[in-house]
Amino acid sequence: MEKLSEVLLPHIEQGRYHSCEWKIIHKKKAHIGKLGYMDIESKKNIKQNSLYRVWSMTKPIVSIVVMQLVEEKKIFLEDLITKYLPEFSNLKVLINSQDNKVEDIKEIPTIKNLLMHTAGFSYNFAGNSLARAYDKKELFYLENISLEEEIYNLSKFPLLFQPSSKWHYSIATDVLARIIEVVSKNTLGEVLKTKLFDPLNMNETNFFIDEDNFDRLVSSYEYNLNTNKLGNIVKSPQKISNFYYPKDNYNYFRGGIGLFSTLNDYSSFAQMLLTGKSNSGKQILSADNLNLITKNHLDPKLFPLEISTFDQDNTDDNEFEPYGWGLGFRVMIDLEKANGIGQIGEFGWSGAASTYFLVDQENELTAVLMTQVLGGDNSLRKDFVKFIYEQVS
Repeated sequence: MEKLSEVLLPHIEQGRYHSCEWKIIHKKKAHIGKLGYMDIESKKNIKQNSLYRVWSMTKPIVSIVVMQLVEEKKIFLEDLITKYLPEFSNLKVLINSQDNKVEDIKEIPTIKNLLMHTAGFSYNFAGNSLARAYDKKELFYLENISLEEEIYNLSKFPLLFQPSSKWHYSIATDVLARIIEVVSKNTLGEVLKTKLFDPLNMNETNFFIDEDNFDRLVSSYEYNLNTNKLGNIVKSPQKISNFYYPKDNYNYFRGGIGLFSTLNDYSSFAQMLLTGKSNSGKQILSADNLNLITKNHLDPKLFPLEISTFDQDNTDDNEFEPYGWGLGFRVMIDLEKANGIGQIGEFGWSGAASTYFLVDQENELTAVLMTQVLGGDNSLRKDFVKFIYEQVS
């Protein structure tokens, strides 16, 4: 594992990434490393305990809290979302993904649909008419609106497809987050703190950063595939690319993005997913529910998983092809399509700024990779995962 720095350094030297930090724990032995800079301009070296916008790695955390509520019988996987969010009672469904004609909905989405991204919602970057409608209304980057308001606004849009008929990566986890708030009668931030962050000692993970810690936040950049250069995309202290991602709004909570975390904190979360227990032995999630969320639940007719955008179709190099989908996580189901790299049952997720984590129960392995580059070519994480499995196999 000590040679991982040599494998990843060319990505920094060639300018594809400005930094990376990693923590690998294999059979309780930790391997930690870091390369690069807090920001390109100052050339300040990456600090210990740096803070990162983890983007969609917010989703697995929210999904685990949903499963805790299922375990407590406060909600059920087959519950209709209208049980908690009646504003969705009049949902319609687009007949075609490229126009605005609608039809009646055949079945209301369930909580399980939300966890599986089969509910029919979309994202503003996806290449379809619903995404364009989201974008026109600035659904994902309106400033200073609550999660409750965002979900109410979402309820006025049709679904992209009939629930359960497709897999489509979406804002569904924001809907789950609002259900958590309704059931718990508390803000998402407080619920995550009570049910996960405190028991796991994830004391640096939150939806905001205190001002005296601003200098610990790694700068965000975007990789331009045409120029092969990194460009600064921090449009304001609150806005990153086309998303509102504030660092100092104490009332901003979302299910799909929004969290700030550290390498050590997120590694604690990944370690919990090996057994369902914290490092101190506290039961966070039962073994039965852990097994449930980490097995594939998708019908094979919905494969392969694909995430496309207006700018590009990722099917030529589809990194998700070896995977199915559990309840909030990708799950490895086809090692041949992964070129033999990995382990059947390995699960995890990633974030828009190239953050990444995996959990491999069979090999008693967790790995977390942190960086802050949007629009990258995934080469860093590919080399990261390939190297790890060369060592453990």
